[in-house]
Amino acid sequence: MRTGSEPVLVREGFSWGAFLFGPLWLAAHRVWIAALLGMVAITLIVALTQDPTRIVLILGLMLLFGLSGYDLRRWSLDHRGYLLGQVLTARDETEALANLLARRPDLGGNFR
Repeated sequence: MRTGSEPVLVREGFSWGAFLFGPLWLAAHRVWIAALLGMVAITLIVALTQDPTRIVLILGLMLLFGLSGYDLRRWSLDHRGYLLGQVLTARDETEALANLLARRPDLGGNFR
């Protein structure tokens, strides 16, 4: 979290959105560098490979997006000046936010 800004909760694990939508999901989460590199990789795969190889490489790239989507989002937030404040365990985002505010009541005023 940045000083004076509201906390950003980022999940851990496989991202189905990143798996299915790849660079579009990354761009929607403002992970610009990875989104651009993903688009370049997809373009090169499509332009330079034949069908059987192309399908395997695209599926592999999609799997890579799914496995690393949240990690790339954390990396992007880190480069924008956000700091890792807490690591939380929760069933959903609402419970995670409640746990965060219970541990860090000083963050309660940072929400709109």
